[in-house]
Amino acid sequence: MARSFSMKGVQGAADRAVQHARAWLLETEPGSRVHDVQSDPRFQHRGVDLLWELPSGEVRGIEVKGDRNATRRRYFFELVSNLEKDTPGCFLYSGADLLVYVFLSQGEMHVLPLKAARDWFLPRARSYPLKHAFTQTGAIRYTTVGAVVSTRDVSEGVPNVLKIPLKRATPLPAKEEEAPPVESREPPSPEENVATAAPAETGAPEASDTKPVRKRKPRRTQAKGGAEGTSTAE
Repeated sequence: MARSFSMKGVQGAADRAVQHARAWLLETEPGSRVHDVQSDPRFQHRGVDLLWELPSGEVRGIEVKGDRNATRRRYFFELVSNLEKDTPGCFLYSGADLLVYVFLSQGEMHVLPLKAARDWFLPRARSYPLKHAFTQTGAIRYTTVGAVVSTRDVSEGVPNVLKIPLKRATPLPAKEEEAPPVESREPPSPEENVATAAPAETGAPEASDTKPVRKRKPRRTQAKGGAEGTSTAE
């Protein structure tokens, strides 16, 4: 049975999936950077959503899929992205290194080496049923076709598949342009913490400047002829 989706719902799931994927990538490789290229035309036709820049300088392409089905233990490998226009699905043409498949309702994320998963699937494609999904964008409706594949089959046939429990995600920023760069979201180093707390940053006076000045009492002296006088201490 074909399923229908609204573009708003699809995009919301995609945003949450990307958020989980980014958090996991940064945690897995401390010091790495993640660049969102979903809107970059140079990467859209390559099927790459994120660029993962490792501390070594190596850059890996990441494709992210978000699945909202609460009971599904199967992947939807997209074979045709738009049936009406006869365009291939990203599972076939993506140049990404990793496919991050996020089961949002189940709270689990799977990381698949994409080329290995594709090489395993293609000779077995006829063994898996095809499903049609309809997406509505305003007045335009298009059909996506994909193979429904058991996660167990993939885990048993493809090496190095990871399954990671999801952590609670932080809210998305209200506007993309107001969001800080990815690298600034990482926790500051101890040296940066010290610099932030330095008195020069806050304008606080040094400790020696805060001691109260004690006033010295006038010192009485004996003048010649027995008269008393005062001399003020310096």
